[in-house]
Amino acid sequence: MITRHHYILLALLLVLTAFSFLVSFSSGSIDLGLGAVLQQLLSPEAGLQQQVLFELRIPRSVAAFITGGLLALSGVIMQVLLRNPLADPYILGISGGAAVAALAAILFGLSGAWVSNAAFGGAMLSILIVFGLARSRYQWSATRLLLTGVVVSAGWGAMINILLTTSSNNSVYSMLFWLMGDLSQSRAGPLSALILLAGFVLMMLQARSLNVLARGDLQAAGLGVDVARLKLILYFTTSMLTACAVTIAGSIGFVGLVIPHMLRLLGARDHRVLIPASVLLGGSFLMIADSFARSIVAPLQLPVGVVTAVIGVPTFLLILRRSQQRSAE
Repeated sequence: MITRHHYILLALLLVLTAFSFLVSFSSGSIDLGLGAVLQQLLSPEAGLQQQVLFELRIPRSVAAFITGGLLALSGVIMQVLLRNPLADPYILGISGGAAVAALAAILFGLSGAWVSNAAFGGAMLSILIVFGLARSRYQWSATRLLLTGVVVSAGWGAMINILLTTSSNNSVYSMLFWLMGDLSQSRAGPLSALILLAGFVLMMLQARSLNVLARGDLQAAGLGVDVARLKLILYFTTSMLTACAVTIAGSIGFVGLVIPHMLRLLGARDHRVLIPASVLLGGSFLMIADSFARSIVAPLQLPVGVVTAVIGVPTFLLILRRSQQRSAE
């Protein structure tokens, strides 16, 4: 049941999202300041500030929000699909397939859209491999899917190590940035926004079924949910969301794992609330992390995946400790 507390939470997340955009717009090696950002947004004036804001920071902030929303939404779906609280968007090897294809493209001297397209193709290949191996006689289980994903992911990991050890120093530097997650050259086009919107709408339509499925397959089937069909929808939806996120920014960890747990701890257990809240908080979290990545050692920039890991590890441990305390009460 959606309560007044849930509406307040969503309202606060909307405010946080707006604030995160402003922080992201103003952060970087060139300090614009919130006042200058607001002035340029309300009445743009030609010059360096306008160029930095509209050509660099706004596209990067939009890419960060979309990527964070994709990963957080994918994490929510994956945790229901596998019924595993430690599941994240990368657990089924999708990022591994994308990484192998992207690193191979970098090794051959390609860049830009070629690397992104290669990453998307690798992710699609991994999706089909995992689905084909996990499916047996038109039946599949969460355990079989998880084990298949882990094994395929290990295989991709071995191939990544081979590519890293056989590459030149210049290529390895670019490869490591991609593997750690980097938004410095990222741009999210209309297609990425459309994929996020389509995934969000589809999952909102399935939110009641997700509430039931989270309690178990038998209970969901007993209440009239077509479990097999729903799992197919969840698998391919989370796969597309993850593939799109990896294509935009590489492998950025902890967003899909930490955000759903954080929101559940705040009382957003109903998926009708958890889904929109995850998109908002995931996007805001990644924008703030990217702002730190641009500012901590400016004018140098850290890979944003490093910052999400530094923030995500202690945050997840605190969430775990808090959950244990609540269970003991």
